[in-house]
Amino acid sequence: MKRRDFIFGLSGATLYSNVARGQKISPIAQLSATKKRIAHVEPALSLERMKVVSEPYLDELKRLGYAEGENLVVERFSGNGRIEQYQSIAQDAVATKPDLILSIGALLTNRIKALTNTIPIVAATGDPIRFGIISNIARPGGNVTGVSVDAGVELWGKRLELLAEAVPKVARVAYISTRGNLSSAGGKATQDVAQKLGITLIPAQLNSPVNEAEYRRVFDTIKRDEIDAAIFSAEFEHIPHMLLFIELLRQARLPAMHIFLAAVEAGGLMSYAIDGDAVFRTMAMQTAEIFNGTNPGDLPYVQGVRFELAINLKTARELGFEFPTTLLARADKVIE
Repeated sequence: MKRRDFIFGLSGATLYSNVARGQKISPIAQLSATKKRIAHVEPALSLERMKVVSEPYLDELKRLGYAEGENLVVERFSGNGRIEQYQSIAQDAVATKPDLILSIGALLTNRIKALTNTIPIVAATGDPIRFGIISNIARPGGNVTGVSVDAGVELWGKRLELLAEAVPKVARVAYISTRGNLSSAGGKATQDVAQKLGITLIPAQLNSPVNEAEYRRVFDTIKRDEIDAAIFSAEFEHIPHMLLFIELLRQARLPAMHIFLAAVEAGGLMSYAIDGDAVFRTMAMQTAEIFNGTNPGDLPYVQGVRFELAINLKTARELGFEFPTTLLARADKVIE
């Protein structure tokens, strides 16, 4: 299948975009007797899932001279998808006084940044300027650098366009999100595309705390409102409940666009998502640079990321429809 790269804003980041593409580079560090300590902070993944997802990061770091269990210690912290826990895990991570904090998501990163201006932070976030994390892409300054996993708010509308292409004549689409997300920049971009496509976007808002009862309540309203398809907001809070809402979608025989590849691998219909492995490899390169003495504020906040369209044909057959051949031809990953 064709792989499509969405590479943008790469000024000052050529070295890291090479890493993201899997190209070989010379190791920049030798194994040291002094162990480096990383605090890995995630908004939603379980501790076990964090280990699996971050394997590309640890593999790349090992290639660059830092191996967990040898000269590297990684301590993991998770907010379990509950925003009200983000502040406490940010405080816990900073309190361990690590050599570097690996942070996922803008909400967590801003909390961590507010707690320390000395511990280097390597983050994966949406637009770091829009979220107030840095003020300059090429030279962030301060103690934060990382990778932007956001191709702009247009990406949110792109997901709806792909869903509409997969499900012809779709008219009413449920937008599943936390309360208030529909008024965010991405939510508004999705509404704009819906209007252009002649689609009625129906808010399906999850109250806080986001839990199983909330998803079941939302899906009850979706059934009542005679929805044709569903799309999920780009929020980490969905992750802990992935298997639940995939089952609820199956029971409702409802096609949906997901924001994580893992959802499609678990039985979801389709996703348009970042190449997470490439992001982690890039962050590993930044980590190694910092461990070898580079100031994080001197490292560009990389904006070169790859997005992949994934399709689950088995789920499509269960739902009783076929993907258009033109869409299948553009897919990066097809699950039979």
